[in-house]
Amino acid sequence: MSSSSSSTTTIISGCLSIDEDEPTETRLRRMISEHPVIIFSRSSCCMCQVMKKLLDTIGVHPTVIELDDREMASLPLPPPPGQYSLSPGNPSPALFIGGSCIGGLETLMALHLSGHLVPKLVEVGAL
Repeated sequence: MSSSSSSTTTIISGCLSIDEDEPTETRLRRMISEHPVIIFSRSSCCMCQVMKKLLDTIGVHPTVIELDDREMASLPLPPPPGQYSLSPGNPSPALFIGGSCIGGLETLMALHLSGHLVPKLVEVGAL
C-alpha cells in the first residue's frame, strides 16, 4: 500500500494487504470505523474528484482509498437500489460518514443542497 498526503486529503492507493490474515471486508470495515469521512474510489474517478472538492470547500478533509474491482465488491452495506453502483462499468465513489454508507455523488449533493450535510459532518466530528 502506498500513501501520499496533500494539504486537504489523505489518499491511500493500491492493494489493502496490510495484514494478509485479515480478510478484505474486515479491513474495509475497520477503515470505515477509523475515519469520520472516507471515500472509496477507483483511480481516475472524476466523480470522486468532484466529491473531494465539495467536501474540501466545506472544510472537510476526507480519507480517500483507491480500490481495485475485487476490493470495491467487498465494501460493506450495499446501497439501496438506484443510488450508486460498484460494478466495473460504473466507477462511482462510495462515501461513508461516521461509519454509515452515504452513497455516491448524487446522494452527497442531495444532502448538501437540503442542508443536512453540514450537521451530519458536525455530528461525526469532521467539522
